[in-house]
Amino acid sequence: MHVLVAVDDSEPAWKALDHAIETFDDADVTVLHVVDPVELVYGDVEGGYFDQSILDSALEAGESLLERAAARATDAGRGGAVETVLETGQPSRTIVEYAAEHDVDHLVVGSHGRSGVTRVLLGSVAESVARRAEVPVTIVR
Repeated sequence: MHVLVAVDDSEPAWKALDHAIETFDDADVTVLHVVDPVELVYGDVEGGYFDQSILDSALEAGESLLERAAARATDAGRGGAVETVLETGQPSRTIVEYAAEHDVDHLVVGSHGRSGVTRVLLGSVAESVARRAEVPVTIVR
């Protein structure tokens, strides 16, 4: 079995990783972090500005996050292999595409549990992944 766990540096993401480690002990686990370049653009009404150094910093932070996640999974003494992947793109789309292209059997994602206006304004990566994925998705809060 191949399980994909999508992580950012939030508490729900760490809970999702812990859930996957405990629940899918013998599965191969891929821990995926997605950096969204659109979130790194800043500017005013006239247009935005992209700074490569900001993207580079975000990618370095992503690598560090993945190293911590791999160590956490490995330290748990689980049976399956642990792999980490860093991607760039729109998070929910990238997660679903990665799962489809890499024979993932199950997705595990964290959710902040937002509701109402906050969810409408900010959107929900977990909800979008659950709607679009072709494999079962576990959402951990």
